[in-house]
Amino acid sequence: MNTQHLLLRLVLTVALAVGAMVSEAGVRLSPLFSDGMVLQRDRTIRVTGYAAPGEKINISIANRKGNAVAGPDGRWTVEMRPMKAGGPYAMRVNELTLKDVMVGDVFLCSGQSNMELTVARVMDKYADMVEGYENTRVRYLKVPYSYEFGAPSENMKPEPWKAMTEDNVKGFSALCYFFGRILQEKTSVPVGIVNASWGGTPVEAWISEEGLADFPEYVNLKSVYEDTDMAAQTARAERRLQQAWSGRLYEADPGVNCDMPWYDESLDDSSWETVDMFDREWATRRGRPANGTHWFRQDVELPSSWAGKEAVLRLGCMVDADSVYVNGRFVGTTSYQYPPRVYNIPAGLLREGTNRITVRLFSYGGRPSFVREKPYKLVCGDSEISLGSKWRYRVGAQMPPSPSSTTFQNIPVGLYNGMIYPLRNYTFKGVAWYQGESNVGRWGEYAELLGIMMKDWRRTFGSDLPFYVIELADFLAPDDPGRAAWAELRKQQAAAVKADGNATLIKNSDTGEWNDIHPLDKKTPAERLVKAVTDNSQT
Repeated sequence: MNTQHLLLRLVLTVALAVGAMVSEAGVRLSPLFSDGMVLQRDRTIRVTGYAAPGEKINISIANRKGNAVAGPDGRWTVEMRPMKAGGPYAMRVNELTLKDVMVGDVFLCSGQSNMELTVARVMDKYADMVEGYENTRVRYLKVPYSYEFGAPSENMKPEPWKAMTEDNVKGFSALCYFFGRILQEKTSVPVGIVNASWGGTPVEAWISEEGLADFPEYVNLKSVYEDTDMAAQTARAERRLQQAWSGRLYEADPGVNCDMPWYDESLDDSSWETVDMFDREWATRRGRPANGTHWFRQDVELPSSWAGKEAVLRLGCMVDADSVYVNGRFVGTTSYQYPPRVYNIPAGLLREGTNRITVRLFSYGGRPSFVREKPYKLVCGDSEISLGSKWRYRVGAQMPPSPSSTTFQNIPVGLYNGMIYPLRNYTFKGVAWYQGESNVGRWGEYAELLGIMMKDWRRTFGSDLPFYVIELADFLAPDDPGRAAWAELRKQQAAAVKADGNATLIKNSDTGEWNDIHPLDKKTPAERLVKAVTDNSQT
């Protein structure tokens, strides 16, 4: 048997095997098509999936029907006439029934951490608005993390649509929550939000290889990671190095390797020095950042009315991580610098008189610090006691910077292949894009990259797709020279929007907090986004 015959036989064998597997499973839908989904109103309804080659597919929803035949590869697409907003409906796909299907306006929301930041992280500001509110005509789906450096992924991993209920809402993106809620209340139309975002990622990770043709350095960087074995070996080696560093950190820290740990409330710390938590001196050593661990202890006098009650300890934000103890008992930990430290103190732990707080702060690479102008206090009911800035202090483990690791999700093309291309068969009314923080250091190319990305996604989803670009919020102290780069990136965003012709810039610089890259105000940009969307719908 010659080579061509062998190859043909192999192809037929694989095709038959795939067909057999699909046949055994019956008709399957692309993952976005599932219970609770929202279909875009007033647009052709397109549903895609898989079945045995040649199998007939029949779909019905309300008074719409469509059919198709699965191709040789098992794929099929059914198109049906547009529908007006409404629901819930049942959709029949052969023997399958999808429940609770709505028809309304569907948006793709994407970007990095300020798009991803959850409702749970902004409850300090919006608890009264969030708690007890439900709106099941708003549906939300978070696209699972995925990157691919070879061919684009055909499908995302299955993930359910979630209605805006009290049980679900704290896991929603805060910006998406307010956008969906306000838009639905304003238009009375069901709203679907597909959130494909990943914190810390640059714009080039969200662009296809074709789109980056004028940036060969990025395409070549992506090509390096197409070797999956090499990438896996790199990840394993970096994990081992990180584990070794962390192991040594623990072994070298006298605060946890002694007869009496330094978080023990009875420890005599009278020989420790006293420092101001906001000073730079304790955070540096011979002019370099003091990496490793740092221990802080402070006594707080509490009235009898607090004794035995539940309370909340707020410790602002720290760079980089921390473990916290109250009266010798562990009350919480945070593994990286950005989240606010809000630790619940259980009933029975606090007492009248002296109570001791111990903080073990971890520094991985930069200068360790407590972030200024954040809340540092104890709260019990309606009463609160501010913590002082003076702490007793002692150095723990003195370490070199933590070994770096490859952030594979930041490699060009990977997120387009893994999280955007798999959505290509879904119909969206528009895209909300909030990203740029990770490109501030290379702001000079951002307008071109953002313009390329918008055109790139229109090739994927449709040439008339409008973009709503959310301006970066202001960040850094007024005297910080780094502010200039943030201002330039905002100019680049505006330039890209102006050049595009089908994009709108959403003002957002005024919502920033100088000491937080993740400002709490996600309602203001959402309100402005709703106005832009509704204004655009009326033109």
